[in-house]
Amino acid sequence: MVLKRNVGLKGFKYRGGGPMWSFILHRIGGVAMIIFVGTHIWASFATQQFGSDLGISLNIIYESVYFQLMLYFFVLFHALNGGRIILLDTWPQFLEFQREITWAQWIIFVVIYSLTAFVMINTFLVA
Repeated sequence: MVLKRNVGLKGFKYRGGGPMWSFILHRIGGVAMIIFVGTHIWASFATQQFGSDLGISLNIIYESVYFQLMLYFFVLFHALNGGRIILLDTWPQFLEFQREITWAQWIIFVVIYSLTAFVMINTFLVA
């Protein structure tokens, strides 16, 4: 028996919209956190064991407000998007409200990130 549907690479086609951006940012955020934790462990080990200047240089980058804002963006978005995914996977009846839940996620993200970014930048400018 032959399938009468066209199966191919159409699933990789960019469809746009909020869910696609959420998908892309979720993956980028996950990779960014893995890279950060890996380099942080490596820099700490190198600094402790060898007194490495590279480890100290990486710690200076980590302490930068720009790096912290970028990392916080990815961590917060990854957490909120993960919560949205868990919500939709646990209660499938909410799938019909996916657009509204995605908008709610973005609103919550913007509010929390804006307040935190304001505090971080304000602390950076005052210090």
